[in-house]
Parts: sequence; C-alpha cells; structure tokens
Amino acid sequence: MESTISLKVNKGKGKGSKGASSSDDKSKFDVVKEWTNWSLKKAKVVTHYGFIPLVIFVGMNSDPKPHLFQLLSPV
Repeated sequence: MESTISLKVNKGKGKGSKGASSSDDKSKFDVVKEWTNWSLKKAKVVTHYGFIPLVIFVGMNSDPKPHLFQLLSPV
C-alpha cells in the first residue's frame, strides 16, 4: 500500500489582498494536519508490527539467558 500526499500551494492575489493571509494560514493548517495524520498512521503500523519482536529481543538479552522456546511458551 502506497500512500501519496499532495501538497497544494495557494497562490494568493498579492500582499495587499485581505483574504490572502487567512487562506494562507488555513492552507498551512491543512498541511500540518495532513502530515500529522500521515505520521501517526505510520507510527501505528510500526508499533503494531515492532512490539513483539522488541519484547523477544529484550527477553533474549536478559539474565539468565532463556531459550527462544522458553520466551514463546505461555507457561
């Protein structure tokens, strides 16, 4: 799954127009919101698939050294 993000650039009518700053602020807000959502989705996937391997890795490096079967068994 590949997600693409398009960044839209609003070209204002000039510095003298009254509505240019509010639309520019809104577009900045939209870009920040879009990137925040994108990064949180990616962080969720990384956390989802990386938690169990992290627990196994930490368990394998602890004292006393358990075997892999001892780490994976529920008892």
